[in-house]
Amino acid sequence: MTDSDTRNTESLFGTDGVRGVAGSEITPEIAERVARAYAGLITDGGTPTVLLARDTRISGPELAQAIGAELCRCGVNVVDCGILPTGGLCLLARERDADGGVVISASHNPPEFNGIKLVARGGEKLSLTSQRKLESLLREAMDGPRGASPGVLSEDPRAEEDYLRIVFNGLREKCLSGLHVVLDCAEGAASEIAERAFERAGAHVDAIHCDGDGTRINVGCGSTCLDALAREVVTCGADLGVAFDGDADRAVFVDHEGEIVDGDGSKYTLAVDLQDRALLDPPLIIGTVMNNFGLERALTERGIRLERTPVGDRCVVERMRETGARLGGEQSGHIIFRNTLIGDGVYTALRLCEVVGRSGRTLSELAAPVEKIPQHLVNIEVPDRDAWEDAPPVLEEIAHWEQRLDGVGRILVRASGTEPLVRVMVEAEDAELALEAVNSVATAVRAACDGGEAVQH
Repeated sequence: MTDSDTRNTESLFGTDGVRGVAGSEITPEIAERVARAYAGLITDGGTPTVLLARDTRISGPELAQAIGAELCRCGVNVVDCGILPTGGLCLLARERDADGGVVISASHNPPEFNGIKLVARGGEKLSLTSQRKLESLLREAMDGPRGASPGVLSEDPRAEEDYLRIVFNGLREKCLSGLHVVLDCAEGAASEIAERAFERAGAHVDAIHCDGDGTRINVGCGSTCLDALAREVVTCGADLGVAFDGDADRAVFVDHEGEIVDGDGSKYTLAVDLQDRALLDPPLIIGTVMNNFGLERALTERGIRLERTPVGDRCVVERMRETGARLGGEQSGHIIFRNTLIGDGVYTALRLCEVVGRSGRTLSELAAPVEKIPQHLVNIEVPDRDAWEDAPPVLEEIAHWEQRLDGVGRILVRASGTEPLVRVMVEAEDAELALEAVNSVATAVRAACDGGEAVQH
């Protein structure tokens, strides 16, 4: 490793792979280094096979080419699945018993970003142990394993169709017949395949932001910006709308009136449906520290317990496996089902829409028991997202507000695992108190992190 390396390998991996601005932080050279280390991680005699996919970002083809070529040089066979949701790549990797997978995507981030998500055998995210080993291989600046011969790069024209076949395994034929759904595909990986899936399920589909324009991925559209979807649902008189993010591993909904139903509301709806069909055993749902207390309260009234983990679907999946829980997920729209243990936005959307269609009720009626308490979130753009952790003024401000909120609310401060942000979240029945707390702590964090810019949600 040389002084010209732009990223510190100890912090290269966040909660969801490598991510940064394409061309400066994420370059073909970085991609090749990651590919070499990944080949070293998965090669243990023989010739491994890895599936490769990407979203629609314009930097994607170059990065995919760099990774594919380097993996082949290191003796790994690479199957290029083209543009495909992250969940699709993971499901295919599991079905085909591949040794791993790579997805080139920055998920919900803007077009100038890109990232590298690495998948383990079975289609699951790398364990923390594997991730640490990978970072160690990166630090060693290794030349990569050399097989008896280079690996072979091939294309898979059936990847989309095979993914849809897996998604529909267990879903009723034409299960969405009579349902009118608007899809916002975020100009990302779901741009073609989501509409195909919903039409196959029998829904009447209107799709927006589905041209696959990688220069516009997540720009004013998708799961992080629901205004356009809400307007289209109301204008079309649709039953509901679904918004995906850039790599389609999350799904957020709007009801027939254009009101948002996020991961809290959709998880409640799915949990109650499982309970009503005597399929929620144990009566437990896995969430994260970001889930609103309103979800916990609504589930408790149904006799269902919500257990929280740290943020990240890896944490959710791990706890689901340990407890046997049949459903889990995040407020952001990552939903995990026990039968796959893989987060896939298209599958999530089909499952939730199937519940709506089968119930004969609106999504707003099904999710209504989740009465959220005020929750304020401030995202602070910072040059160093860890600088606040040892700053006495920040720690003192947090301690002050933890004492004031004791019994009436909660506060959470954490560095984002996918963006250069520090997130400050405060939740309290008293909206004014929550707002005062989040602004006070955010001010302290900004000062400790060189005056980062705050964006409130």
